[in-house]
Amino acid sequence: MQREEFIQQLWLDYVHQHPDISGLRLWPVDAPMEYMALLTLNHGEYAMDRLLPILALLGYRRVHRHAMADRGLLVSLLSPPDNSAWLLLAELQLGTLSRHPRDTLKTLVSDTPPGLRQDQNLLHNGRPWAMPAWSTYQALHLAHPLAGWLAVMGPRLHHVGFDCTQLGCDIEVLDQQLDQAGLDGHRNRHQGVFPVSPLLDFRFYPTRSRRMAFAQGDEHRIELGGLALVQKQVSANQERTSELLLPHHTRCEMS
Repeated sequence: MQREEFIQQLWLDYVHQHPDISGLRLWPVDAPMEYMALLTLNHGEYAMDRLLPILALLGYRRVHRHAMADRGLLVSLLSPPDNSAWLLLAELQLGTLSRHPRDTLKTLVSDTPPGLRQDQNLLHNGRPWAMPAWSTYQALHLAHPLAGWLAVMGPRLHHVGFDCTQLGCDIEVLDQQLDQAGLDGHRNRHQGVFPVSPLLDFRFYPTRSRRMAFAQGDEHRIELGGLALVQKQVSANQERTSELLLPHHTRCEMS
C-alpha cells in the first residue's frame, strides 16, 4: 500500500463514521489536514511497537514521544515525508486499568479472527473483533472512556485536526460557523484524546452520537470521535503546528 492510499482509506473510514463531518462545506473539500489522531492499545499486533515499523515503510518518521500518565497514554508524533498531515499515534496502556476491565478488553481483542490482522489495514479496516455487549461497553467506558471507545471502534482514526491558518480563516470565525452547523466546540484543552499545549488556540468538536447495534441486538447512541481546530498563538514560530500540539512537559527522551 502507498502512503496516499493509506491516508485516503483513513479519511474514507473516518467520514463514514462521522457523516456530519463529510457534509460540512465551511472549507474546500481538499483542504489540507494538519494532523490525524489514531488510537490503539498496547496489546498484540495492535501495540505501537508493532505499528511503527509499518508506518515507517509508508514514510512516517517518529519525531517525539510523549507520556501522559494521567490519561494512561503513550503518544508518538510522526512526521510525513512531505507537507501532508502528521500522525499522532496514541496507545492506551492496559496496565493503567484495574484487573477486571483490563482482562475484559484483552479477551475481546484476543478473539480477533487471524485473517483480519493485516498490517496497515489494522488502522482503517473497521473493528476487527466482535462487538461487545452493551453492559461490557458500559463497564469499560466507566473504567476509561478510551477503553470503551476502543472496544466498539477498534484501532482507528479518532479525529482529525485542521490548522485555521491553512484554512485562511480565524479560529473564532470558524468556531461560530461550526456552531451554526450544529457542532458544539469545547475550549477545554483536555477534550479529545490528549491535552493540548497552551501555545495553541484549540477547539474540539464531538460529532453527533450514532446509534450502534451491540452484541445482544440492543441499540444505543454513543459518541465516536470528533473534529479539532488549532491555531498558533505565536505566529513567528516556524515549527509545524503539529509539533507544538502536545504539552512540552509530556515529552520523553527517545533512545
